[in-house]
Order: sequence, then C-alpha cells, then structure tokens
Amino acid sequence: MARMSDQPARWSQANVYPDMWADPDDDPRSSEDVNPDGELATLLGFLANYRLTLRMKCEGLDAEQLARRSVPPSTMSLLGLLRHLVEVERDWQNWIGDGEPLPKLYGERDADFDGAVADQAQVDAAYSDLAREQAATDAALAEHPDLSERLGEDGITVRGLMVHRVEEYARHCGHADLLRECIDGRVGQ
Repeated sequence: MARMSDQPARWSQANVYPDMWADPDDDPRSSEDVNPDGELATLLGFLANYRLTLRMKCEGLDAEQLARRSVPPSTMSLLGLLRHLVEVERDWQNWIGDGEPLPKLYGERDADFDGAVADQAQVDAAYSDLAREQAATDAALAEHPDLSERLGEDGITVRGLMVHRVEEYARHCGHADLLRECIDGRVGQ
C-alpha cells in the first residue's frame, strides 16, 4: 500500500495560475470563440476541446505510465481510457447507421481496459485507432446537420448523440485528471 510520502508531489507547468495545467496563453484548446453561433457549433467546440484535453492528459508519458492502473480492483488506466473511447466512437457509428454493427476492436466487455498493457506498439495503435474512429464518427454525423433528425434503429436524435459525445469525453477527462495526478503529480485544468 502506498504511503502519502510515496505519492508524487502536485505540479503544474503554469506560472500565472499554479493550480492550472497550463497558463491560458499557452493552452492549445480553443478560446478564440468561446461562444460560437449556433447549437451545433457549440457542441462541436466542446467536443473538440475535451478530445484535446484527453490527449493533453496523456502527453509526455511512456507506455508503462499510460498503462498504469488506478486502484485495485479497477482496471482503469489512461491507455484503457484511450482504447475505451475508440470503442465508444465505433459504437456511436452503429447508432447512426442502419446496417450491420461494426465489431468491437479490442474484444467483448471490458477488454479495452483489461487488455491495456505497457507496450509502445499498443499505445501507438490506440492513438491511431482513436483518430480513425473519431474521423469516421465525425464524417457520419456531418451528413446530418439537423440536430432534431432521428438516426439509426433506435431513432436517437443528432442532438442527443452530440450531447452524449461531449458528456462521455468530459466524464473521462475527469478520470484522466486523477490518473495523471497519481502518475506524476500533474494537476488538471
């Protein structure tokens, strides 16, 4: 069991606001148009920022750190979160379409978390898979700009799907904050 002295000290690269991940002038997330016109633009802006936040939480870590589990019995890790979001993006494509569902990439149930091991090839594959699945989901939804349109077998609205996408990334960015702070003390923002 880890003692308090075994835990990494909290740290941040921010100087102006030391409790932040990065100073606002150095933050790569969009802040130019924090209030875009229209509901769709707002949802897409929040989604883009949460996606970037997740990547920021994983930056600078090696395969072992990315695969490091949180606390037993949980299998959650930053690499597991990346792999989980690959599966989630893929599943959203199933919600949009009417055809045969796309198969899971990492296996059934919790294989996205359980199979996340400290291997650089697996890390590289997870980033590549995530970029591909995000692009595929984005492209599928771009064909449906009416937020009230109902899609797929279950008739989910584009709005409902977009809000769920933002919610999913936001929730997992919260997990990533805690995981990263346990790994090297880096604080969230």
